[in-house]
Amino acid sequence: MTPVCRLDQIEVEGGVAALVDGAAVAIFRTHDGNVYAMSNYDPCARASVLARGIVGTRGDIPFVASPMHKQAFDLRTGQCLDDAAVRVPTYDVRVDDGLVLIGPQQESP
Repeated sequence: MTPVCRLDQIEVEGGVAALVDGAAVAIFRTHDGNVYAMSNYDPCARASVLARGIVGTRGDIPFVASPMHKQAFDLRTGQCLDDAAVRVPTYDVRVDDGLVLIGPQQESP
């Protein structure tokens, strides 16, 4: 796994972007302390902007809303909540002694 930053460098309900093995990855920290990682590339806006999105929940689904066109992406799976045909790749993520580590891209379900 690749160390990218300290957990306290990610605001609660915020995100940061990091380059991990040549891929732009957005890392998010939710209000309940969970950390998620997905591609920073928004396929709807065709721009690397997801780390600047708005983090929230829909029911029990943690999501990030794109800052461009406001599509919501499930932080756990990358599935677009507004368009079933759209999905963003997600990455394994772990926090070890306050350090955020990003692993390989997860397989699509």
